Amino acid sequence: MALPEGIFQGFDGERSYVSRRLLALAEAIPAEKFTWRPAPGIRSLSEVYVHILITNFYLLSTVGPAVPADIPPAPEQTLTAKADVLHWLTRSLDAVNSAHAAADTAGLQRSIDVFNLRHSTAESVYLRIILHANEHLGHLLGYARMNGIAPPSLKD
Repeated sequence: MALPEGIFQGFDGERSYVSRRLLALAEAIPAEKFTWRPAPGIRSLSEVYVHILITNFYLLSTVGPAVPADIPPAPEQTLTAKADVLHWLTRSLDAVNSAHAAADTAGLQRSIDVFNLRHSTAESVYLRIILHANEHLGHLLGYARMNGIAPPSLKD
Protein backbone atom coordinates (compact mmCIF):
# COMPACT_ATOMS: atom_id res chain seq x y z
CA MET A 1 0.00 0.00 0.00
CA ALA A 2 1.39 3.38 -1.00
CA LEU A 3 1.21 6.21 1.51
CA PRO A 4 -0.32 9.52 0.42
CA GLU A 5 2.16 12.15 -0.71
CA GLY A 6 3.55 14.00 2.31
CA ILE A 7 3.23 11.36 5.01
CA PHE A 8 6.62 10.82 6.71
CA GLN A 9 8.24 13.44 4.49
CA GLY A 10 9.17 16.03 7.10
CA PHE A 11 7.59 19.36 7.86
CA ASP A 12 6.80 20.38 4.29
CA GLY A 13 5.31 17.01 3.39
CA GLU A 14 3.15 16.80 6.52
CA ARG A 15 2.09 20.46 6.20
CA SER A 16 1.17 19.92 2.57
CA TYR A 17 -0.77 16.74 3.37
CA VAL A 18 -2.92 18.24 6.15
CA SER A 19 -3.46 21.42 4.12
CA ARG A 20 -4.72 19.43 1.13
CA ARG A 21 -6.99 17.34 3.38
CA LEU A 22 -8.48 20.40 5.06
CA LEU A 23 -9.15 22.12 1.75
CA ALA A 24 -10.48 19.01 0.00
CA LEU A 25 -12.89 18.34 2.86
CA ALA A 26 -14.05 21.97 2.91
CA GLU A 27 -14.70 21.79 -0.83
CA ALA A 28 -16.73 18.57 -0.37
CA ILE A 29 -19.01 20.07 2.28
CA PRO A 30 -22.08 21.81 0.84
CA ALA A 31 -22.22 25.54 1.61
CA GLU A 32 -25.47 25.17 3.55
CA LYS A 33 -23.75 22.78 5.99
CA PHE A 34 -21.07 25.26 7.07
CA THR A 35 -23.25 26.53 9.92
CA TRP A 36 -24.16 23.00 11.08
CA ARG A 37 -23.10 22.11 14.61
CA PRO A 38 -23.46 18.75 16.37
CA ALA A 39 -25.15 20.29 19.42
CA PRO A 40 -25.80 23.72 20.94
CA GLY A 41 -22.65 25.33 22.27
CA ILE A 42 -20.31 23.23 20.12
CA ARG A 43 -18.41 24.81 17.23
CA SER A 44 -20.06 24.66 13.82
CA LEU A 45 -18.17 23.44 10.77
CA SER A 46 -17.29 27.01 9.79
CA GLU A 47 -16.22 27.83 13.35
CA VAL A 48 -13.80 24.88 13.41
CA TYR A 49 -12.26 25.96 10.11
CA VAL A 50 -12.04 29.57 11.30
CA HIS A 51 -10.48 28.41 14.57
CA ILE A 52 -7.78 26.63 12.55
CA LEU A 53 -7.04 29.63 10.36
CA ILE A 54 -6.98 32.08 13.28
CA THR A 55 -4.63 29.79 15.19
CA ASN A 56 -2.40 29.54 12.10
CA PHE A 57 -2.13 33.33 11.91
CA TYR A 58 -1.65 33.85 15.65
CA LEU A 59 0.98 31.13 16.04
CA LEU A 60 2.71 32.39 12.93
CA SER A 61 2.80 35.87 14.47
CA THR A 62 5.01 34.52 17.27
CA VAL A 63 7.74 33.69 14.74
CA GLY A 64 7.46 36.82 12.59
CA PRO A 65 4.64 37.44 10.12
CA ALA A 66 1.93 39.64 11.61
CA VAL A 67 -1.72 38.66 11.73
CA PRO A 68 -3.32 40.21 8.62
CA ALA A 69 -4.79 43.61 9.41
CA ASP A 70 -7.78 42.91 7.18
CA ILE A 71 -9.00 39.81 8.99
CA PRO A 72 -12.64 40.46 9.92
CA PRO A 73 -13.41 41.24 13.57
CA ALA A 74 -14.81 38.30 15.58
CA PRO A 75 -14.04 35.93 12.70
CA GLU A 76 -15.59 32.82 14.30
CA GLN A 77 -18.91 34.64 14.31
CA THR A 78 -18.58 36.63 11.08
CA LEU A 79 -16.86 34.18 8.72
CA THR A 80 -19.57 31.62 8.09
CA ALA A 81 -20.00 31.57 4.29
CA LYS A 82 -18.12 28.74 2.62
CA ALA A 83 -16.37 31.03 0.11
CA ASP A 84 -15.14 33.35 2.87
CA VAL A 85 -13.97 30.48 5.06
CA LEU A 86 -12.11 28.88 2.13
CA HIS A 87 -10.50 32.21 1.21
CA TRP A 88 -9.16 32.80 4.72
CA LEU A 89 -8.22 29.17 5.34
CA THR A 90 -6.23 29.10 2.10
CA ARG A 91 -4.63 32.42 2.97
CA SER A 92 -3.55 31.13 6.40
CA LEU A 93 -2.16 27.88 4.98
CA ASP A 94 -0.26 29.82 2.30
CA ALA A 95 1.13 32.17 4.96
CA VAL A 96 2.45 29.21 6.99
CA ASN A 97 3.98 27.68 3.87
CA SER A 98 5.63 30.91 2.75
CA ALA A 99 6.99 31.79 6.18
CA HIS A 100 8.44 28.32 6.72
CA ALA A 101 9.96 28.23 3.22
CA ALA A 102 11.65 31.58 3.88
CA ALA A 103 13.12 30.49 7.24
CA ASP A 104 16.68 29.23 7.42
CA THR A 105 18.06 26.72 9.91
CA ALA A 106 19.21 29.41 12.34
CA GLY A 107 15.84 31.12 12.12
CA LEU A 108 14.01 27.87 12.88
CA GLN A 109 16.22 27.20 15.90
CA ARG A 110 15.94 30.70 17.34
CA SER A 111 14.46 30.98 20.77
CA ILE A 112 11.08 32.65 21.15
CA ASP A 113 8.43 33.23 23.79
CA VAL A 114 5.04 31.99 22.70
CA PHE A 115 2.48 34.53 23.95
CA ASN A 116 4.70 35.04 27.02
CA LEU A 117 3.54 31.61 28.19
CA ARG A 118 6.19 29.25 26.95
CA HIS A 119 9.80 29.39 25.88
CA SER A 120 10.22 27.53 22.59
CA THR A 121 11.81 27.59 19.14
CA ALA A 122 10.35 28.78 15.87
CA GLU A 123 10.57 25.21 14.58
CA SER A 124 8.38 24.01 17.45
CA VAL A 125 5.78 26.65 16.63
CA TYR A 126 5.61 25.37 13.05
CA LEU A 127 5.23 21.83 14.37
CA ARG A 128 2.39 22.96 16.68
CA ILE A 129 0.61 24.47 13.64
CA ILE A 130 0.65 21.08 11.90
CA LEU A 131 -0.43 19.19 15.01
CA HIS A 132 -3.27 21.63 15.67
CA ALA A 133 -4.51 21.37 12.08
CA ASN A 134 -4.47 17.57 12.25
CA GLU A 135 -6.33 17.57 15.55
CA HIS A 136 -9.16 19.65 14.14
CA LEU A 137 -9.14 17.79 10.84
CA GLY A 138 -10.25 14.81 12.92
CA HIS A 139 -13.19 16.82 14.25
CA LEU A 140 -14.13 17.95 10.77
CA LEU A 141 -13.99 14.41 9.39
CA GLY A 142 -16.39 13.30 12.12
CA TYR A 143 -18.69 16.26 11.42
CA ALA A 144 -18.70 15.41 7.71
CA ARG A 145 -19.60 11.79 8.38
CA MET A 146 -22.39 12.88 10.74
CA ASN A 147 -23.81 14.81 7.79
CA GLY A 148 -23.53 11.90 5.36
CA ILE A 149 -20.58 13.46 3.54
CA ALA A 150 -17.91 11.00 2.48
CA PRO A 151 -14.50 12.57 3.11
CA PRO A 152 -12.49 12.88 -0.09
CA SER A 153 -9.65 10.45 -0.53
CA LEU A 154 -6.19 11.82 -1.28
CA LYS A 155 -4.42 9.32 -3.48
CA ASP A 156 -1.50 11.52 -4.53
